[in-house]
Amino acid sequence: MDLSTIFLGTGASVPSARRATACVLIRAGGARLLIDAGEGAQRQMMLSTGLVSVDEVYLTHYHADHYLGLPGLLKTYDLQDRQAPLRVVGPPGLYGLFEALRRIFGKLRYEVELVEIQPGDAIGHEGFEMRAFAVEHRMPANGYAFVEAERPGRFDTDAARGLGVSDPRDFGRLQRGESVAAEGGEVTPDQVMGDPRPGRKIVVTGDTAPCEMTRIAAHAAELLVHDGTFADEEADRAAETGHSTARAAAELARDAEVRLLALVHVSTRYNVNTVLGQAREVFPNTFAPRDFDLVEIPFPERGEPELVEGGAKLRREAPGPEPAVAVEGD
Repeated sequence: MDLSTIFLGTGASVPSARRATACVLIRAGGARLLIDAGEGAQRQMMLSTGLVSVDEVYLTHYHADHYLGLPGLLKTYDLQDRQAPLRVVGPPGLYGLFEALRRIFGKLRYEVELVEIQPGDAIGHEGFEMRAFAVEHRMPANGYAFVEAERPGRFDTDAARGLGVSDPRDFGRLQRGESVAAEGGEVTPDQVMGDPRPGRKIVVTGDTAPCEMTRIAAHAAELLVHDGTFADEEADRAAETGHSTARAAAELARDAEVRLLALVHVSTRYNVNTVLGQAREVFPNTFAPRDFDLVEIPFPERGEPELVEGGAKLRREAPGPEPAVAVEGD
């Protein structure tokens, strides 16, 4: 399964000319999962990937810079005559948020399923699940971990042939966990299959102070996307506001043994390279993505996660239907 993470909004609570507010897209095979939908989320798609028909939206918490782009996205899907249902997931308070937002986007002609999710709960999909975990902010907030299912070990063809298995159909049965008959007797999967291989993991924290639950959720992740709002000199301010310094995020990434750390939500008061440098003193595999950067995440045995600068523009989605022509009263 192809797996990548696209950064549609990497800025802090105030957008700048170069950075929109929080918005991350995970592309996993044919699934499209949006984590947060900051102001202008659909515009960011149009400027890069094309307008993506996402399957699910995961909101980390209900500060405006994490959901202001959602009403416009929902309305545009309606104008495009979307038929597929859309699931929106968030911590407790999601129903109340939508009651307020309905005054903006109005009636939709496709189904929107709202799911309030508690830390420790998961939403299953074919081949992976999205797990919610508790983070430390100024209100109830979730981080989310994309966790791919464990994969079977490698099939040893030579070993199978050596045990008398020659029919390719029996190769398939063994890989599916079935035993087969051979000249020397029964051959079982454990005789020809290697150890199970772990799946891939992407963790997105949203706004948070560094916390133990993030370290646990992010253990051995290919990619951790973490709040890096403040520089070292404002560590006290970070603690007061439920945010993180870049250095503290790097310390957590190091302790969690992740492969790659992405710092987002860096305050506009700083030059990004300043806070990035502080993080790299602790964890060298740290970067501060720009809007439209992309990280490709291969299977671990095939290589390391790879940053593709501006990659969202290079790997666009197939174009969807043109928006319907708006008329007065829409």
